[in-house]
Amino acid sequence: YRNISGNLALSYGLVASSVQSGLPLFLGAYPITPASDILHELSKHKRFGVTTFQAEDEIAGIGAALGAAFGGALAVTTTSGPGISLKSETIGLAVSLELPLIIVDVQRGGPSTGLPTKTEQSDLLQVMFGRNGEAPVPIIAPQSPGDCFDAALEAARIAIIYRTPVMLLSDGYLANGSEPWQLPDVDGLARIDPDFATEPNHETEVGDHEFWPYQRNPQTLARPWAIPGTAGLEHRIGGLEKADGHGNISYDPTNHDLMVRTRQAKVDRIAETIGPLEVEDPSGRARLLVLGWGSTYGPIGAACRRLRNQGLHVAQAHLRHLNPFPSNLGEVLQRYERVVVPEMNLGQLAMLLRAKYLVDVLAYNQVRGLPFTAAELEDVFTTTLEGLHR
Repeated sequence: YRNISGNLALSYGLVASSVQSGLPLFLGAYPITPASDILHELSKHKRFGVTTFQAEDEIAGIGAALGAAFGGALAVTTTSGPGISLKSETIGLAVSLELPLIIVDVQRGGPSTGLPTKTEQSDLLQVMFGRNGEAPVPIIAPQSPGDCFDAALEAARIAIIYRTPVMLLSDGYLANGSEPWQLPDVDGLARIDPDFATEPNHETEVGDHEFWPYQRNPQTLARPWAIPGTAGLEHRIGGLEKADGHGNISYDPTNHDLMVRTRQAKVDRIAETIGPLEVEDPSGRARLLVLGWGSTYGPIGAACRRLRNQGLHVAQAHLRHLNPFPSNLGEVLQRYERVVVPEMNLGQLAMLLRAKYLVDVLAYNQVRGLPFTAAELEDVFTTTLEGLHR
């Protein structure tokens, strides 16, 4: 074991992802609280093939990262909420290009400059919807400082295998908080195969062989990743809509509808590889489910244990994958009479759950720039349980 902070664990997770995928790690970033530590840390690891670029602004940082992804690197950009706003256009471009890119958002109090040194979970809807057009991206949220390591590996796996930008949602509480962390068994870390395109993948009607940059993997719907300069694999990229398969610019209405739906379906298919949502319900008799995400894991768990020590029955589940949701989430929500969702925002996950599953979840929210306390949540859950027994 060693003591580790969230930003340090996330940095190590990115380096491990680079090693496990065999890809050089490139970070394009502009310093911003509370994400700057990741830039500082990764700049120390050139011996692992890490390249760090401190850009002149947020837009240049993600632009350089996306260019590195086109060149075959494991590309990362780090920021906080205000930077996500500035990066949104290039995130949309990454969705269109369908290239692997990890966008780390270490959330802080907002809006605008807000509370740079205080924590919040108020960027969920921004990373979910904050781009023009239909531009879906997977979203992953670590639950503790040490879990930032595993979340970074998971973000890299999804980005590389599904050829998509991925949002990694940390926050100031995780970034600067620390906990004992068990050093992972390096030999036990999964390999991530970038599976670069190396030869033409389409035969024409006359028998010629061509490279089609948007001919998709039937399982993942990912397009081929061809390194620039690979002979015979020259292709066109850019923000203009491309035709399915051959990838030429297309204004055809039917093709656009197909490509929009295909990009969404690709993100939806990630749910097939993330496993079901696990519920902690020791007695199996709980009528109340507490569902959280991100750094609320610690205080939610402590509050639930307090209630169980009093002989009360309460279930807890925590979401790591926020887009797509685990495939069994709807069934889990229907299993309980009441679902409470504590968040450090004004109910953003609760809004998504109500919209998707038509479940009347109870949102408990605070935006004080401070994490929840176990005692505070214990009172909320106790009051909710009392209401169920009336």
